[in-house]
Amino acid sequence: MGKMRIRKGDTVCVITGKDAKKEGKILRRIPDRDLVVVEGVNVVTKHVRPSAKSPQGGLVKQEAPIYASKVQLVCPSCGKATRVGRAFLEDGRKVRVCKKCGEIVDKV
Repeated sequence: MGKMRIRKGDTVCVITGKDAKKEGKILRRIPDRDLVVVEGVNVVTKHVRPSAKSPQGGLVKQEAPIYASKVQLVCPSCGKATRVGRAFLEDGRKVRVCKKCGEIVDKV
């Protein structure tokens, strides 16, 4: 498993599969299995039994995890799906960098 270069709250673009070219925000990461849950992507219908948590029950639509390798970060400055690089600032902090425009992705 590779290092995840995307974080919760990042806007990503799906690059392959049935949801290709869809964009959404990362809701959850599962780093040990290399998975991410993206808002509005890979929506599945789940049968839910009535319980204390959901007294109604029935069919519930929710996002299922997809592999992190199927998504690319959307750069906030250039707006394109891009790979993520690493760089160090003068004060020694490590930041994520857009490979297309070279701008810093992290909110400094």
